[in-house]
Amino acid sequence: LILIGGFVQLLAGFLAFRKYDHLGGAAFLTFSALWSSYGATRVLCAAPVSGPLLDIGAGNAEGFTAGSVAFLVLNAFLIILASSFNVVLLCLTLAMELLTVCFLLFTLENLPLPFEIVVLSILSIICFYGATASLTNCMFGKDLLVMGPPLLTVQSSRKAREDPLPCVCPKSHLTSGLRTIAELLNTGAVCGVPTDTVYALAASCKHPQAIEKVYRIKDRPQEKPICIFISNLEQLRAAAPPISPLLWEFMENVYPGGIGCIIQKGEWLKKLGVGAGYSRVGTQDSIMIRVPDLTVLVHLIDMTGPLAITSANPSGEVDSTHHDMVISRLGHKLEGVLCDGESDEVVASTVVNCTKIDE
Repeated sequence: LILIGGFVQLLAGFLAFRKYDHLGGAAFLTFSALWSSYGATRVLCAAPVSGPLLDIGAGNAEGFTAGSVAFLVLNAFLIILASSFNVVLLCLTLAMELLTVCFLLFTLENLPLPFEIVVLSILSIICFYGATASLTNCMFGKDLLVMGPPLLTVQSSRKAREDPLPCVCPKSHLTSGLRTIAELLNTGAVCGVPTDTVYALAASCKHPQAIEKVYRIKDRPQEKPICIFISNLEQLRAAAPPISPLLWEFMENVYPGGIGCIIQKGEWLKKLGVGAGYSRVGTQDSIMIRVPDLTVLVHLIDMTGPLAITSANPSGEVDSTHHDMVISRLGHKLEGVLCDGESDEVVASTVVNCTKIDE
């Protein structure tokens, strides 16, 4: 149980750091160290038939007592920080503080057994509820189980508010913000945009140099093709690609949505509005095309024409699921990021090769 508990806390800390949650990562790494230290000490100091493996009796407890006091102080800072996030995390840090008190009393050989049982029971209930709430809310994309509001709100200083962002970062719900990103794309810029899955890098298909820049920004291998997004299937019909009735039926059922269809490339792409970027999207023979299910992106495409799209992350790294991740990772290389908050999904779209759908 000690090993499992310590490993779970360590895993939670690692996952938090992967999602750029530095407070959560630091908290769970501290909890892992505390739980492992306390549990291991309690087991080693137990008295089997052959005697305890570790003796922290009189004259030997100073180091353990100092360690428990250090955990008390460190966790006190985590309590203050957790109060600005949610009630569940705050309760968890408070329970860990009580566990540290148990550790301290144990090193002083003055730990009441009923007190330890109560603390461990409270900690178990909070951990179970917190894990269940986090998984449930993540799976369904809404707050079905309450995590509680932050008790403290941190006001940023005027200087922090005035610090310039690395690129233009308008809000997606503002018409002016959408126009700003559209103007940048139409002049050959590369911008971060939200999609119906994860955040993406966008470049106008009319500007091949912008598509080349996407490869440099991501360190993307040249042999990996880039797909295009259009706003609706009627655009595709007007371009009259050589698509069979079966494929049209398939597209009508999946679009708009998170399916990318690979189809045969041809001159019809120029009628679609791909323009000078024809040779820089897809492969020599095929192209992946998608109609996204996100209103703000559809409006943007209506203003710019087809966009060359690829996920907004350095090649080989995890996808960006919030505009802050795009800004912090790639903002210094971009001209703009359209800010739309959390992405609708945590994984990219599904690719379907439709070039031989009739067979």
